[in-house]
Order: sequence, then structure tokens, then C-alpha cells
Amino acid sequence: MELDFKKLLPEIWLTKGWLSNLLCPFSWFYRLLVWLRRSLYRWGFFKSEKVNALVIVVGNVVAGGGGKTPLTMAIVEHLKNSGFRVGVISRGFGRTSKNVREVDANDRPLDVGDEPLMIHLRCQVPVFVALQRLDAAKALLETYPQTDIVVCDDGLQHYALARDIEICAMDARGTGNGRLLPSGPLREPWPRKVDLLIHTGHRALPEGFSSTRQLSDQAINSKGDVISLRSLEKQSLNAVAAISQPQAFFDMLEAHGVHLDQKWGLPDHDSFEGWTPPPNGNLLVCTEKDTLKLWAICPHAFAIRLEFEPEKSFWLALDKQVNAALEA
Repeated sequence: MELDFKKLLPEIWLTKGWLSNLLCPFSWFYRLLVWLRRSLYRWGFFKSEKVNALVIVVGNVVAGGGGKTPLTMAIVEHLKNSGFRVGVISRGFGRTSKNVREVDANDRPLDVGDEPLMIHLRCQVPVFVALQRLDAAKALLETYPQTDIVVCDDGLQHYALARDIEICAMDARGTGNGRLLPSGPLREPWPRKVDLLIHTGHRALPEGFSSTRQLSDQAINSKGDVISLRSLEKQSLNAVAAISQPQAFFDMLEAHGVHLDQKWGLPDHDSFEGWTPPPNGNLLVCTEKDTLKLWAICPHAFAIRLEFEPEKSFWLALDKQVNAALEA
């Protein structure tokens, strides 16, 4: 029987079982590499470069999605509403191109990454992608020199770009078994100092801020047709999700009273090239991110947006951090 380690590892990371123990020597070596890399920056062998804008890095310390992108979009909208000129940078995970480029509304996810494209379409701010976040930040500020704040989607462990504020997103998994990769989910030892910690799901640790997340009541297809999620209660639907934790999307749908006849949880950032729409005639629903690729082969699929909202005290704390950094 062939083991699928991509599916097996998240289960291993929940406990300190024998498989996790077996992988511990690799985690010790990984911990040494993390310490050495940090030390090289601290000792000045590697340089962290500042750019001419306030930099906010939104990331996490565990492998896999932790709700970073919804949090990033919420932060961008908040800063825009506060009067700041905001830009976003990203590595553009999943793209085939390797150049530094600005994201355009007509770009393909294959060229710029699905999450940067979604951020650009939703938030209507400049978004740049590059293999190195520092290069993306420089390109953004060269093109839009009046930018006040650069928000980095992911990149908590990428120190070449100096940052003013670090925000760590933590989902319901918390730190799992507390071990580093590969015997645990941690990218770096925890606890580690961050400016703000926010829980993007059920609170896993006593410290940090809370948030709420729920599905929008409206679903939309590629033609712009809109239906109410409430009207779909007790109907049989099909659902597909190519996100880090597709079951969370399915659970939220079922919590709305929707019956899922068939559901497909695909790998995060999947291209949908090997997936065929179901023939049973049921309405098909998906996430907002999925539509960037799914609508090309299944234009009748209805996308449901995730509405993410941090608690008010998080916004107060962020505003305080931003104002302090700008005055420094």
C-alpha cells in the first residue's frame, strides 16, 4: 500500500506518536538550520534591507495555510479605509513565471499566483510578485513611490526584507504537537516574538486576538448571476475546494443547512486540470479563490466568499503599532 505523506503528515503533527518520534532527528537538524540562518542575520553576515515605506508582514509559524490571505485582505481594507496608500507583495506561490511583475486583473493565476490575483481583484491595490519579497517591494515602490504601507502576504521567516510590524496568524491547529518540521508542523520554534498574534479559527492558545469567519450569504457565478446561500438550505449541492483545508469550507456549508451530495477536496492551489465537473446536475459551489481557475472549465460554478473579521481590539492594537512605527 502506497503512503500519501502529504495527507499523513498533518495527522502525525497532531500528536507525539511513534511516527513523529521517528522523524525527530530530522527536526533536530532542521532546528539547527533555523538557528544558524537567524544567527547569520543577527551577526550581520546576511543583511535585512529596509525600503522607503512601512512594512507589515503577515505570516504564520506552521506549515500549510493558517488563514493568512483572508487576514491580509482584511488588513489592507482597514488601512485603505484609514486613508493609507497600500501595496501588497507576495512570492506568488504556484505560478510558473519567475520574474518580478505587477499583478494585472487580466493575468492568469498560472502567471502570478491565485492568491495575489485574488487580493488585487478584491482589494483594488497594487500587488507585486517576485521570488524574493525584497525585490517585489522595491518594484512596487519604484512604480508607486507614494505608497505608505507595504503588506507582505506570507514571509514571516524571510528576513531579507526588514519589517516594522510582524503579524502571526494561527488557525485552530495551534502549534500541533509543538515540534518542528518534519516531526511537527512548526517552521520555527514557538513561542517567538511577534507584534500581533491573531487566531483565524477556534482559539488554540490563550494569548492573542480572536476573529470571526463565516461564509457570505451571496454566491455568484462567472456570468454575474447571484443567489442567496440561505435559499440553498436543504438542497443537494456539489462542492469543490482547492484550499489548504477544504474540509473547513465543507463544514461551513453544512452548518448553513446545505446538503453536500458530492464534495472534492483538492490540493491547495490546484490547477483543476485533472478534475472533471460532476454530471449529476446539482448546483456546484466553490471558494472565491477557486474561481480564478475553475471558471475556465466550469463557468456555472457559484463562488462563495469568506467573510473574515478580527475583533475590534485587534484593529486598535494594529493602529497603535502603525502610528508608533510611522512616528519612529
